[in-house]
Amino acid sequence: MHSAIEEMLKTYSCKTVDDYKNALKEILQEIALLGLFRANFFDKAAFYGGSALRIFYGLDRFSEDLDFSLLKPSDRFDIAPYCEFIREELAAFGFDATVTKKMKSAQSTIESAFIKAETLIHILQIESISPPISGVAENELLKIKLEIDTNPPAGAEYEIKYLLRPVPCHVRLFSDSSLFAGKIHALLCRNWGGGLIKGRDLYDYVWYISRSTPLSILHLSERMKQTGHLKKNENLNYEDLKKMLEKKFTSIDYAQAKQDIMPFIKDPQILNLWSADFFSTITRDKLIHIVG
Repeated sequence: MHSAIEEMLKTYSCKTVDDYKNALKEILQEIALLGLFRANFFDKAAFYGGSALRIFYGLDRFSEDLDFSLLKPSDRFDIAPYCEFIREELAAFGFDATVTKKMKSAQSTIESAFIKAETLIHILQIESISPPISGVAENELLKIKLEIDTNPPAGAEYEIKYLLRPVPCHVRLFSDSSLFAGKIHALLCRNWGGGLIKGRDLYDYVWYISRSTPLSILHLSERMKQTGHLKKNENLNYEDLKKMLEKKFTSIDYAQAKQDIMPFIKDPQILNLWSADFFSTITRDKLIHIVG
């Protein structure tokens, strides 16, 4: 095992096989970000989603995917050259990776309201390192999905943050207010599994609220317009947004939502408060930091 991987694993309090798998996947994500940095990918795109929150903002749950958005719409963007940088970077740290590229179907019933037809999807399949790590089989494939939004909605803001491991580099990512807008859009508009809610979206929503994260209502409005959940000539305001969220919270199957988030957190007892009343109350009392 590469010494840098050993040092990174030491920073995790791994006790179970799943703990080691989650830690290893996150390390692979960070190596992939390093490869993208070397390829100057962040001159054209920004990092967002659960993994961005986990790696750069300290979100206390694991995330499976790497989500990116181009800074400007492009129907000619090709991720393939960048994936070669990722493959080479992973190889330098002892991982053998292959990349499978496919186009997201416009007919998808899982993410069609959130992920658009122009989103490119690539899946990295990475063989586990030898010797095996505490139950992670030597021949086991670890998969990381990369999604790149090639037709991004307007109104997002960005910032540069620095990743120090395994090698210092910088990453462009969405500002916290724009990230929060994307999360609320997912809560209100994501069409997943026949209308079921992702517990991960609810968990992240509480995390944002607990940090008094400002919300970019402009970026949220642009996202909703792009997916047809808001008319082009409409302007979303704070009071309407609260009503939309409270209505959503009354329709959620919270038992199902808890099952979705369970594999990504270590303390399931924190979910005991989840209910329509809980989410409606924290929205009324705490969702107060609105920016343009």
